[in-house]
Amino acid sequence: MAELKDIATQIRRDIVRMVHGVQSGHPGGSLGCTDYFTALYFKVMNHDPKFNMDATNEDVFVLSNGHISPVFYSTLARSGYFPIEELKTFRRLNTRLQGHPATHEHLPGVRIASGSLGQGMSVAIGAALTKRLNGEKNIVYSLHGDGELEEGQIWEAAMAAAHHKVDNLISTIDWNGQQIDGPTVKVMNVGDLDAKFKAFGWEVLHLDKGNDVDEVVAALEKAKTFVGKGKPIVILMKTAMGKGVDFMEGGHEWHGIAPNDEQLAKALAQLPETLGDY
Repeated sequence: MAELKDIATQIRRDIVRMVHGVQSGHPGGSLGCTDYFTALYFKVMNHDPKFNMDATNEDVFVLSNGHISPVFYSTLARSGYFPIEELKTFRRLNTRLQGHPATHEHLPGVRIASGSLGQGMSVAIGAALTKRLNGEKNIVYSLHGDGELEEGQIWEAAMAAAHHKVDNLISTIDWNGQQIDGPTVKVMNVGDLDAKFKAFGWEVLHLDKGNDVDEVVAALEKAKTFVGKGKPIVILMKTAMGKGVDFMEGGHEWHGIAPNDEQLAKALAQLPETLGDY
């Protein structure tokens, strides 16, 4: 899908410019998850940029690893939730685009504050149960980092989701193998995620090409076929941190630092402007 690839390229371009502009932020995971956000917001999810906080008769997205806010904000702006020009205010004084998404700023598209890791799955379960109680057939999507799975609350939530048969929930794990202090296998090995989620009672899907937007669309559409069948659904999505910028790819070093002027120029040379810069 050429259109989706163009959108993903522009979002990556937004990310590096936003983080560079304020010399603060998290480009690595944002770049790695760009194809997921593009697939979800521009192809798969039923959502309305006019934004109703209650999300009545809409799908819901919960970003649990909130530090990747640059990709979230760019996606929302490019989807029509707020003016694209507002991206230039990222992390600046009195902005609505805080470093981690915040609800008190009333930014359209943001339904939960997600500065603290580990909480998003619990929120997503609550939203999914609300949909069920209201008789709505919509789906709740959530995204989590693999390093975030070191948080105990994730596994309490995973157990609760299976117990309550929250089968209108599709959670995705950004399985890039990296976190702020290094590879996850060295910091705290999360082990066999497939076996763990199956043991907790989830339907488990694998996405080995999480940086191919067409493959992400296909995986999300496949996940939707398991909705309503008695189990929560998880997609284990392999990505590369920093994808799209060769000197950022693969390692943990670009988890939370900003490119300098020279590095920005190199990055933008690899990310041609496709939809127009802000």
